Parts: sequence; structure tokens; C-alpha cells
Amino acid sequence: MKKKTETTDTFEHSMKRLGEIVDKLESGSVSLDNAMELYEEGIKISKLCLEKLTQAELKLKKLSKDVNGNFELFYNEEE
Repeated sequence: MKKKTETTDTFEHSMKRLGEIVDKLESGSVSLDNAMELYEEGIKISKLCLEKLTQAELKLKKLSKDVNGNFELFYNEEE
């Protein structure tokens, strides 16, 4: 049975699901077809996690110009 991956899942939930997928694949107890489905689901989840991490990183970083007009990277420490 294929689990639906939703974009509303939390990062933590997605990571837990990835762990479950890895465990099943490493156990060797799933059929080839099921393994392929799990692998595809894992790829989708990993892409979503990467997007979430990138978005979080961008929220923490702020690009500003210094007095000389050069860009500097500042980290947002407020949140």
C-alpha cells in the first residue's frame, strides 16, 4: 500500500517516514515492486525536506549592503 506524501507534513514527520522507508528497504522483506514504490516515495520526501531546509536557511540569512556597496551575509537571530 502506497502512502501519500503531503506538503503539509512537518519536517520531523517527513524525516520519520524516511527512516521507516530505509528500514523496510534494508530489511529486504519487501517485493521489488514495493521497494520501487518506497524508493520513489523516499525521493519525493527527501526533495520536500531539502526544500524546507532551504526555506528555513533563507529565513535565517539576510543579505545587506555595507557602506562600500558590497553585499554581506547576516544571520537573523530574532527567531
